[in-house]
Amino acid sequence: MTRVLQAGRKGPKSGDTHSVVVLLHGYGANGADLLGLADPLGDHLPDTLFVAPDAPENCAGSPAGFQWFPIPWIDGSSEEEAERGMRAAIEDLNAFLDALLVDEDLLPEQMVLLGFSQGTMMSLHVAPRREDEIAGIVAFSGRLLSPEALKDEAVSRPPILLVHGDQDDVVPVQSLPEAAEALQEAGFKEVYAHIMKGTAHGIAPDGLSVALAFMRDKLSL
Repeated sequence: MTRVLQAGRKGPKSGDTHSVVVLLHGYGANGADLLGLADPLGDHLPDTLFVAPDAPENCAGSPAGFQWFPIPWIDGSSEEEAERGMRAAIEDLNAFLDALLVDEDLLPEQMVLLGFSQGTMMSLHVAPRREDEIAGIVAFSGRLLSPEALKDEAVSRPPILLVHGDQDDVVPVQSLPEAAEALQEAGFKEVYAHIMKGTAHGIAPDGLSVALAFMRDKLSL
């Protein structure tokens, strides 16, 4: 049985919803942590709804925040607990996305997933395994989980933008070329990358600008 994800929302500035960007936060944060991106992005995506769910589990490593799944080397959980948590979170997120599309009367090609850190890991894992291809994935400062399984398990191959800071001391910047190589080997035709110079584990203005251009293109705005 899936858990219902609580989500913050910022409606389209035009008042008419023609697309949606789902913001998936990192480990120990919450949906509100990324929902602020709707302000600078919404000026250029006026018909876009921004939705930022909280991950389904309270975070042991950050009691005020949430996690999509445990991270053993941070919180002391077992690999089995991490795997079990991730499987459950995948089901939760898929159910959330399905309901969102129905409630907003949108098609998958009108949806972008924008993830940060652990939210990127969820985005890159979930979207390619959904039957209907979404408009795209913006993947900030994360990594591709189970790259060896992707070729066999991917049923859709949406465009992907990988963005990473070259000073990231949480998720190494090497994760970007590793993900890009695995995605291309798995048959993804549109894989783009941007390195944010002098940036640690965060989102710099240049990275956000590249993300905006990507989303406007893939949402045909």
